[in-house]
Amino acid sequence: MKVATGKVVGGKVVVEGDPLVEGAVVTVVTRDGDETFEVSAEEEEALLAAIREADRGELVTWDELRNRLRKTE
Repeated sequence: MKVATGKVVGGKVVVEGDPLVEGAVVTVVTRDGDETFEVSAEEEEALLAAIREADRGELVTWDELRNRLRKTE
């Protein structure tokens, strides 16, 4: 699985970074304008703590995450 970001240009999705393989099946998820969501106080604190970790560079690479997920299967 690969996660990619892009923009719609001329009615087509233009992906940033490495191009996708020709014929690849993709799922596109878009934001709806000023969409909002609600979380509990505990969820908000967990999200803010995760943002602080990321700001400090405490990240998990895609390869690390994929390996961890494979071990749980």
